[in-house]
Formats: sequence, structure tokens, C-alpha cells
Amino acid sequence: MSSKRSALFASVCLLSLLADQRQIFAATNAVKGPSKERDTQVSSAYSARHGKHYTRHSRSKAKTARSAPESSIRLGGIIQGIEIRGNDRVETNTILSYLVVQRGDTFNQDQLDRSLKLLYATGLFRDVSLHRSGDILQVRVVENPVVNQVAFEGNSGLKDEDLRKAVSLQARSIYTPALVASDRKKILDAYAVHGFYSVGVTPQVIQLSHNRVNLVYKINEGEKAVINKIIFVGNHAFSEARLMQEVTSRESAWYRFFSSSDQYNPERVKYDAELLRRFYLKNGYVDFVMRNATGELSPDRKYFYITFTMDEGPRYRLRKVDVRSTLRHVSADDARKYIEVFPDQWYDGKAVDDNATDMQEILQGQGHPFAVVKPAIARNPDRGYVDLLFDVSEGPRVYVERIDINGNTITEDKVIRRELPLAESDPYSSAGKKYSKGILEDMGYFKSVSVEEAPGSAPDKVNLSANVVEKPTGEFSLGGGYSTDAGVLGNAGLRQRNFLGMGVDAGISGTAAYYQKQVDLSISDPYFLDRNLLAGLDLFYINNDFQTYQSYNESRYGATFRIGYAFDNEWSQAWTYSAIERNINHIYDGYQADRDGPYIEGGDYRMASPYIFDQRGKSFLSQLGTMITYDTRDNRQMPHSGTYARFGGDFAGIGGQEKYLRGKVDVSYYQPLDAITEDHDWTLALAAGFGYIGNWGDGRRDIIDNFYLGGSNLRGFRDGGVGPRANAYKGGPYDQEDFLGGKLIYTASATIHFPMPLLADMGLRGRYFVDMGGLGGIRVRQRYDGANIPANLRADINGDNYKPRVSTGVGLSWKSPFGLLNIDLGVPIVHQDHDRKQLLRFGFGQQF
Repeated sequence: MSSKRSALFASVCLLSLLADQRQIFAATNAVKGPSKERDTQVSSAYSARHGKHYTRHSRSKAKTARSAPESSIRLGGIIQGIEIRGNDRVETNTILSYLVVQRGDTFNQDQLDRSLKLLYATGLFRDVSLHRSGDILQVRVVENPVVNQVAFEGNSGLKDEDLRKAVSLQARSIYTPALVASDRKKILDAYAVHGFYSVGVTPQVIQLSHNRVNLVYKINEGEKAVINKIIFVGNHAFSEARLMQEVTSRESAWYRFFSSSDQYNPERVKYDAELLRRFYLKNGYVDFVMRNATGELSPDRKYFYITFTMDEGPRYRLRKVDVRSTLRHVSADDARKYIEVFPDQWYDGKAVDDNATDMQEILQGQGHPFAVVKPAIARNPDRGYVDLLFDVSEGPRVYVERIDINGNTITEDKVIRRELPLAESDPYSSAGKKYSKGILEDMGYFKSVSVEEAPGSAPDKVNLSANVVEKPTGEFSLGGGYSTDAGVLGNAGLRQRNFLGMGVDAGISGTAAYYQKQVDLSISDPYFLDRNLLAGLDLFYINNDFQTYQSYNESRYGATFRIGYAFDNEWSQAWTYSAIERNINHIYDGYQADRDGPYIEGGDYRMASPYIFDQRGKSFLSQLGTMITYDTRDNRQMPHSGTYARFGGDFAGIGGQEKYLRGKVDVSYYQPLDAITEDHDWTLALAAGFGYIGNWGDGRRDIIDNFYLGGSNLRGFRDGGVGPRANAYKGGPYDQEDFLGGKLIYTASATIHFPMPLLADMGLRGRYFVDMGGLGGIRVRQRYDGANIPANLRADINGDNYKPRVSTGVGLSWKSPFGLLNIDLGVPIVHQDHDRKQLLRFGFGQQF
């Protein structure tokens, strides 16, 4: 026997033996055909497996097998030829390649047996038999059918496409009962992932001509199994209600129709067990052990009962915190200043790990690239304390030899490499690998990201592979909604966040609202000229209808050029230059409010103040601005901790008709309230702002460049409803007030964000706020309130003071399936006589 044939036999022999009993079982159970057909298949499978078609079996066995032929193979002699019979689809040469025996070999019992098993193990044949005619070996085969079509009936919870991805048998596949049985189990598993545990799947095989079959899986989905009860066993320090806040699984409730958290998922249960372990470790339970986390299905297969069994152990406080350092040029005293935890506090495993990570990164950034910081604790259960030691040492000196980028079919290599914190020949650390993965995920270009390491050409070198799977980065959005400022609105946009794979963000959008119309075209390159420079261009047109609370409309169009750069992960700066053409129009000028004729005595008469008439017409703004940003927030969308500060200024007068200097400072601080509430969803947000605008030269001093207070920056008051305002010309049936804005503004706010009881799973969050602010300083082209102004032209100014206004109230945010809903109810508690109030602010919108 040639070595080639021996190797071929060895590669499938084990598979043949392991599949033996499974094949027979599948033949009797998986195919739901007539009983005679099943008997034939079982007989064929058994005969092929046990060699009943040739004479190595005793005569008694041959008589007991119904399908065993009476002909026998006489051993001995040379095989002069091999004939293949019964094959239609499978090539003769293919069958010959699977035979151990070949022309010129002897009729050997062992080789014939192995040839038979090899042919059957291919899965191509339903039956195989060997015969001898003189010195000719005859191989007779019955081919397995070919699947013509795979169909699913009765499925609604899962689409055909999802089920087709789950099964192995596809159109033009070779049909075998074993594969049908395997695919049936895969369908059941796919349904189980989506919460269906009472599913029935019946395969039906339809025979067609030319040895083809149609395969139909008839599915009875039943009802989804939901979580009826979550039970905690062994908890003494925390109530079930408190622990329920830490897990992601939820008990079934009528209002969770938009959520899948009440569906049983074994992986989610494992994740919840890990969340509970972290929670206890964070709260000082160093010896906590999760004994078991199980899900039990009810007899009717409709409900699950999840049980978490735990052993809390004692609670520990920190007694002593110290540092030990063996790192060159870094003493223990040098590292102690980076300790962030303190004695006598409850032990917090997450805080300790975060402190070790922060200390390691600081030391690595100070020129110790191989610094390693490991926390170690010594516990005293009797007294309930632990001693903490940060061990600072030098890890292995390993360098990055090569970085490979794989899977980027659209995004250019350089776009990915420039984002990585590691480069070839840099010192390697596990932290660098972790941050590399996080940065690539944050780019938003890839469906999945993995960063893998492999040994380099030497023990001190490592190769990294960044493996990515591209995802669509183009967006087409349509939306609509309502806001207090703009009224009913609709918007549409087209955006590509990775234009031509170069990392360029380009888009166009438009908004049409009752009080506002806007079109924007923007393009941004985050690495302009392959440097740490963000460059962008915005072209826009905006038309604002202020007639609901002002006496004019404003339209503007222009361009803004942007360039920015980051100093580090926290500090950045941006520069802008704007060239804008503005137009103040549709001023109330003595006509009726419906504008269909001149003023009529006693009619609905509105007249703008002279300060508004001074702004009438077009003006050109040429402005240079800068903004420095400091950002340490843990989450930009829903921050829980950190600081966000912006320091900026604008200089107008590089050409154009406006000449002013304007500065603005805004600071926000977010403080977690976990220690007080024992709930991660409680956050205190403190914010403050200050701004000032001053004139230089002979600019127009348009009021549209002033600061305005009210609305979003002072809830409980109308937009621009606080600060200087002017009366209209005298002589009309009533006086019209116009908001003029101010030169100096200051604001402050304190907000507590909290989860809504029983409604947090629906995405509802509440807030209680106290807002404070003031606005003053007249900045207009000309004053009309002096004694020398004729009485019929005089326009007095009210509200020009810096007295603080204060409001308080509550708000609600809902991340609904239809969009983000925001409602704020604000009540002024300190106000002035002429202030304009607004009790309710409402905003709702959606993009899809």
C-alpha cells in the first residue's frame, strides 16, 4: 500500500468510527419519511458500515442480514481492473482516489475493508458495496441526494435569512440525515438565543427527480420564554432591590415591550454574575464568592427563574496604604504622591485597580516605559481591614518590531496607523495594546476590532496585528420633531464619516422648521497634511423668524474655516475664521400684524423700537476666534464624572463692518453620588459661565452679536427674556418690547440627575435643577432714551441691571424608540418686573 493511500485512510478513519452510531441514529430519527424508506436507509447504512457485502463475514451473518448480497469476494489474486458502477454525479476518478486498493494490488481483506469505510466516510454515498468478477473489482455506489432547496415554514420570530445562516445544508449541498439532525439542533439553538425555548422543528424531505430533494423545516415557535423571577440567595448587606440595580437581566413587566432585558440569555446571566462580583468588591467585600448563577425553565417552558447564590464574606476597610519601588530612578516617595485611595475608607477594588493603572501610565509617560505597578493586599478578617501595597517594578523590556493592519478593505493603512498610540520600535506594554483596541473602536469605521500579539524575531521583540472588519460609514437621515425654539421641524441629511477611506468626514444637512430654516455643508479632515491638525470648512445658510418674541427676522449665509489640534488626551485648541453676510429684515414698521395694509387707527398695530431699525439691512462679519478645551469626562453623552471647560474669544474687525472683542468661559463639573445613593445613575452636575463683549473702532454694534439670557441657559425664562429691553416708538395702541441683549453675562447651574423609579429600564431619567444668571450692559448703535430725544422717538430701556435671576424645577429625558424627548418645567423664584417667563420647555426629534 502506497504511503499516499495510507495517509488518506488515516485522515478519515477516525471520523468514520466516531460517526458510526450517530449516522445510524440520525437515519432512523432525522428523516420523517415512510417507514419502509427509513428501514431501507438503516439497512444500507448498517450494511455499509459493517461490510455485509463481502466475504470476510461468516456465512451465518450473511444469512441474517436482509440486504447482504449472496455473491462473495474470493481473496487472493491480482486486481487487473476496477469498475465503478452507480455513480452519476460523482466522477469516477474521484471515487478511485478514495480507494486504498489500486490496480495491481492483491485482493486483500484489510485493504478492501478500509476502502469501503473511506468511501462511506466521504458523505457522498448512501450505500457502498464491493464485488469481484474474475480479477475485476466492482465498486457499486448509491449516491446521496443533492439538496435542491431549503425552506422554512411557520417562522416569524426569526427571518429566513437568519435561519439560513444558522444551518449547514444549503442549495446544492449533499444531503445526509446526520446533517439534517445537526441543522435541526442549530435552529433550536438560534431560537434559544432569542428567548424561544418551546420551539418544535420537524424536517420534511421531499423527493425530486434526478436524485434531488427539497428540505423543509416546519417550525412551531411557541411563546417566548421570559424571566418571571430573579432570586438572590446569601445576600445580607444589600437588599434584592439594590442588587437588582446592578444586573442587566430584568423580571418581565408590561412596560418592557421595547426592551429585551426580560428575555433569558445564559451569557447575560454570566455577565450579571460578574457585575455582582465587581459590585461587592467595589464595596469592600474582598472575599465575595458567587457560588452559582442558574436559570431554571418552568414546566410549561414559558418562564425562567434565575437564582444567584453568593457568599458575601466580611466587609473590609483600608488600614495602611504604601508603595514599594524597585524601579530605577523612582523612589517610593516619588510614587506615593500618585496614591488616590486613603486609609479608613471602605476597600474599593475598582478604585485600587484604577489607581494602579493611573500610576503605571504616569510613570511610563515620565520616561519609564517598562514600569509595572501591581497592587497587593494583606487582609485581616478578624479585625475587618486590609493593608494595601503598590509594588512598582520594571517589567520585561519588549519592543514593537512590526505592526500589521489586516481587513481594511476601504480605510487606508495610514488612517489606522496614525491613530495608534504605538509605533514600530516603541516600547511595548499591555496597556498600549488595550488603548490601541479602544482607539480603533472609537473611530467608528469598523464592525469589530482585535489587536493580537505574536513573538518577534527575538525574545525582546513582539509583532502586533490590528484586525478590523469594515462597516458602512455612510448615513442618510430623515427626521422630525418639535422644539420650543424652532417649532415643528423636519430635517434630512447625507453624511460620509470615512470619505474614500481617508478618514475625512463630509456631509450635507437641511432643517425646515416653523421658525427656522437652515442648510449646512461641512467637511473635516482630522489629520490635515498628515499632522495632528483637524481642518474643516462649513458653508451654511440660516433664516430665523423671531416674530414670536422679537420685531424682526434674521438671515445669514457664509463660511467658517476651522483648524484644531490636541496637546494631549485632555487639552485641545481650535481656531476659526468666519466670513458671514447677515441681513435684518421684516421689521415691524407701523403696518398691521398681518401686513396687508398700512396702519389703521385702532387696528392690530405693532411697531419696532428704533434700536431695531438701526440694525435694518445687511452687514458683513469677518471674525477670528479660538477656543481652548479641557475635557476629562468619562462619557461625552452622559457624563458621570470629570470636568469640561472651555475658554474662548472672538475678534471681529479683520475687514467687514463689525468691530468687537468677545470672550466666554464655561466650566462644568460632574460628581458621582454613588457613595451617598449606592446607585451609579445618580450624578451631580455643577456648571458656571461668564462672557463679555467690548467694542473697538467704529463698528455697527449690532445687537445680534450680544449675549442673551433665558431658555436653555436659564430655564423658567423665555429665550432672551432676561436683560435689557426697549420699548417701541410711542404713539401706537400699545408698546412693543424688543430684547437687546447685553455686554456681560454670567450663569450658574446645579443639576441632580437620577433614575426614574420603575421606569429606568425604559430609558427614562429625571433631573432637579437650580439655575441662576444675570445679564446687563447696553450695547447699541445709538441711545434713544435721553432727555434730548423727541418724545415721539424716545424708547426707554428696561432691565439693564446685573441682578441675579434664579429658577428651579424638574426635567425628564426619555430615550424612546421614536427619538430623544426632553421636558423641563422651570419656575422663576427670583425675577424682575419686565422679565419674560416660560414655564415649560419641550423638545422631541428622531433620525432614522
